Amino acid sequence: MLMRLTIPGMRIGIDCRLPTYQMGGISQYTIHLIQALGRLANDDSFLIFHSQREVRSFLPPGDERFVRRNLWTPCHHRYERRILSMELLPHRLDVYHSPDFIPPTAGARRRIITVHDLTFLFYPEFLTAESRRYYGDQIEWAVTAADHILADSEATRQDLIHMLGVPRSRVTTVHLAANPVYAVRYPEEVINQTVNEYGVGRGFILFVGTLEPRKNLVTLLRAYHQLRRTGGLVVPLVLVGGKGWIHDEIFRTIDALSLRDHVIHLSGVPDEKLAHLYHAAGVLAIPSHYEGFGLPALEAMHSGCPVVASTRGSLPEVVGGAAISLEPDDVDAWADALARVLLDPSLAEEMRAAGLAQAGQFTWHKTAAATLAIYHMIGAI
Repeated sequence: MLMRLTIPGMRIGIDCRLPTYQMGGISQYTIHLIQALGRLANDDSFLIFHSQREVRSFLPPGDERFVRRNLWTPCHHRYERRILSMELLPHRLDVYHSPDFIPPTAGARRRIITVHDLTFLFYPEFLTAESRRYYGDQIEWAVTAADHILADSEATRQDLIHMLGVPRSRVTTVHLAANPVYAVRYPEEVINQTVNEYGVGRGFILFVGTLEPRKNLVTLLRAYHQLRRTGGLVVPLVLVGGKGWIHDEIFRTIDALSLRDHVIHLSGVPDEKLAHLYHAAGVLAIPSHYEGFGLPALEAMHSGCPVVASTRGSLPEVVGGAAISLEPDDVDAWADALARVLLDPSLAEEMRAAGLAQAGQFTWHKTAAATLAIYHMIGAI
């Protein structure tokens, strides 16, 4: 595979339309991958396909190997595969990479997709009927149509093999990395400004992610209620993230447990201010039923924030031995673990040090180098 990295002159297309529609985890992955590819030495040319509506550019600045091309086809359109293929044909691509897992039907010699998770197969009840139809219809076709599949984690790779029958040779694990903004050491006065702006204090319990059933916030809320009632802890619980689908139960639980004055919900928090919140938090809680990667865990460890995480999906891969890992539905265990971290400074310090070491294993250089190797391996066939 290393010899194939020297093959010059490949025309590689990368789908970068999604950031126009939503700047979530997949969009962040796409942008950071493109930037990291720009820091690798190679002779390929990269066509970065933006939405024609996009006013921003996500190309590495000043790098002539990277060229922007605009596409009309919108993301997640019912005719996306077909129309996208027609738009791509004139570009004569060797490889086309779809980070959002839907490849075109044609338009490149080889098509590579990234599959981030299979939540919709494990927990269809956590999606709306429309979302179940969309993902259910697309995934089986996508993994068959793609020439190769990248999985964010070994857990997702194994899910693809066992749940969808993907041959082992056609799927490769390529771990993600975190936005570098989370590894910065910010001055205390800057962190204090953000803490005061949001009114959260310090040492709070933090959750980061979309508010939806898969994130299992009801368990976290019950554990938090137990802490306040029996553990003598008065720190707030801060939920950072937008409202996803089927989020009503979360807010009903907040009201039923009389937590309205103690749970703070923030959305639209910029990355740098989120980094300040990680630095100010006493612990990050991730009780998810399933994660394809779990970027908040990595972000928190980079920021020196202790992590208590679920044992499900990819989270054990990401946190290693640096976090306290629990079954997602054990309310008593979650209450106990959160209390231990918040009340034992020596344990919290040990977890911070272990988290920083664990986070250092995940870099965008590794992600980009492994991805480029796959482009060349598949493109050379």
